[in-house]
Amino acid sequence: MNIHVVNDVRQTEINTVEPLVPGASAVEIELAIEKLKSRKSPGIEQNPAEFMKAGGRTIRYENHKLINCIWNKKELPEEW
Repeated sequence: MNIHVVNDVRQTEINTVEPLVPGASAVEIELAIEKLKSRKSPGIEQNPAEFMKAGGRTIRYENHKLINCIWNKKELPEEW
């Protein structure tokens, strides 16, 4: 979103504003894991949804850290 502010006819000042979008919350990660469908073929990473669901607090916490790290770097790992 760009905001143009004119202070004087001779001078134009342009301010670029990026909206602040927070990373995923722990609750959002937990809800996403709960929505995973069981008994489906695993993806490239070969981790079935059942592993994510059975992993408990540890898996939720590590996924939260990973997703927010990727979000903040604004770059996906090459393997993905």
